[in-house]
Amino acid sequence: MRTLVHMGYGLLAAAIVAEVAGTTAMKYSEGFTRLWPSLITVVGYLTAFTLLARALKTLSVGTAYAIWAGIGTAAVAAIGILFMGESGGPVKLAGIALVIAGVVVLNLGGAH
Repeated sequence: MRTLVHMGYGLLAAAIVAEVAGTTAMKYSEGFTRLWPSLITVVGYLTAFTLLARALKTLSVGTAYAIWAGIGTAAVAAIGILFMGESGGPVKLAGIALVIAGVVVLNLGGAH
């Protein structure tokens, strides 16, 4: 059973990467008017939801979704700050830290 849970977390991690890639590409799609970023967005989201659905076979939905949404949100915010020139003031950075802390607390609190 433990191996299945580990596989579930691996699938969840891959789903997060696909969702972050899709969201980042969406920024460059210019409202779905550019072909390649638009295709990457669609493929990213299809992949993300497929992998998330597979992860949910072994993980609880509340925990898996919270991790997926929380880490995805923090990653996209960090990408915006680091690569897209978005502001990264103390309040925004504190918010990202709180999201990550929330995910950690979910895992430490017997989320399995």
